[in-house]
Amino acid sequence: MIKNSLLILAFSVFTYMNGQFSSSEVAKKVSAYKSVKLSMDLPDLTPMEIEGIRCLIRAAEQIDEIFKIQAYAGNPLTDTITDFNLLTYMKINYGPWDRLNNNLPFIKGIGEKPLGANFYPVNMRQSEFDSLQDERKNSPYTILVRENNQLTVIPYNEAYNVQLGQAFQFLNMASDMFSFTDKEFSSFLKSRAQALFNNEYDASDRLWLDMKSNRFDIIIGPIENYEDKLYGIKTAYEAYILVKDVEWSKKLEKYVAFLPELQKKLPVDAKYKTEKSGSSSQLNAYDVLFYAGDCNSGSKTIAVNLPNDEVLQLEKGTRRSQLKNAMKAKFDYILLPIANELIVPEQRKHVLFNAFFTNTMFHEVAHGLGIKNTINKEGTVKDALGANYSPLEEGKADILGLFMVTELHNKKVLTEGELMDYYVTYIAGIIRSVRFGAASAHGKANMVCFNVFNEYKAFTKDDKTGFYTVNAENTKAAMTYLSGLILKIQGDGDAVAFNRLLEEKGNVPAFLQNDLNLLSKKSIPIDLVFEQGEFIFNEK
Repeated sequence: MIKNSLLILAFSVFTYMNGQFSSSEVAKKVSAYKSVKLSMDLPDLTPMEIEGIRCLIRAAEQIDEIFKIQAYAGNPLTDTITDFNLLTYMKINYGPWDRLNNNLPFIKGIGEKPLGANFYPVNMRQSEFDSLQDERKNSPYTILVRENNQLTVIPYNEAYNVQLGQAFQFLNMASDMFSFTDKEFSSFLKSRAQALFNNEYDASDRLWLDMKSNRFDIIIGPIENYEDKLYGIKTAYEAYILVKDVEWSKKLEKYVAFLPELQKKLPVDAKYKTEKSGSSSQLNAYDVLFYAGDCNSGSKTIAVNLPNDEVLQLEKGTRRSQLKNAMKAKFDYILLPIANELIVPEQRKHVLFNAFFTNTMFHEVAHGLGIKNTINKEGTVKDALGANYSPLEEGKADILGLFMVTELHNKKVLTEGELMDYYVTYIAGIIRSVRFGAASAHGKANMVCFNVFNEYKAFTKDDKTGFYTVNAENTKAAMTYLSGLILKIQGDGDAVAFNRLLEEKGNVPAFLQNDLNLLSKKSIPIDLVFEQGEFIFNEK
């Protein structure tokens, strides 16, 4: 497998050097990403804390190396590419496929991206997978390789033992550094280091959820399954290093108490909302110091709802982390310019960062609403929907997030701004997200939402000016309909119904494509790339 990757990359570099792609064409792709320095006003740090953060960064760098391997076997060979723009674009995408353009290859000779990324042999047949008598094949923490013409299952801690061994050491070193100022965080780091070493994450997830007063945080490990588009089983490694914004976090605490009430009010039959989430759910705002791996590929994550373990979610809840500095950069450099181009002038005053932050926050909170198990006792929603789970779950979170905003604003619990602030910002946000393309779970979800909102006339577009005008009442009607539909599909575990919905509502209408082309011509960034690392300590 490695030899084949060497040949493929060598051929692709050869074709590039022979003029099939120009440097200016690749440079244009790179320029679609806005470069942003990931820095912040750090709290007063002790020397031990500074060294602890340095150790966390080094651990995250090892996680980044693992994701390169998971995403594309040839990625370590980017050293052989001398063109700066091509190398930069491969680094942004963690391989030669354009993540925000339906995973199309941007180096000729590469071919389509394997649906199973590098988790499975590229030429693996369905019958091979089905006949393999090793239950570990269904684990989110294993890869499959072909050895002596036979499929073999290898646990993550064996497949990536070199990088994980380094990450293990750095997390333990960080634990020692933080033991002087935050024993709870120090204990979590030791537990997480051990989890990386043995693929057992339950204990460290519990410690993580129990932490309440930690100033620093790290999310690290194999977490999301977006990269596995074959079965939606395998998890990709990623890491975030975070510093809590205490003031903003305090503002968010009150919303968690309303989750049980909002669950009961969901616009769907009672059988689709019988479950209760854990009582220790948290809402916190953070600034990000460092991204690595999956969350850093293509479009950058700006909010996180974890852990993904459904049993643990029902027992203890989740932690919803809002990544404020990254979110602000996306608002300033992407969302606001989009609104200024496409939203009718008199409604642009409603496009506000607070509304964007709140909509994004409740998107993450909404992951905890609905049910995790199908109503027909056919197992979890995730298992029933397979690779369809992620785009539908993101669609649910988007639309239920808006439902929650509406309910809490009507109850005068959410008191900042007008309801139209959230609605107009939401519509502009949909246009921002559909630019992620069909290869993205978020992009698919937003495309369905856009088309349903269009049918309900939640917005109208003036053919002469090209501006969108948002209608509040129609937005509520569209939101109610789509919320109920998605919750029912999930509860029924009905993959056929979801595929039909995607086929009917997942296409980009011509007028929207024209708008997306306009945004590109106006050089509005499609997403961000971060300048990040230990330079933050030199700026204090």
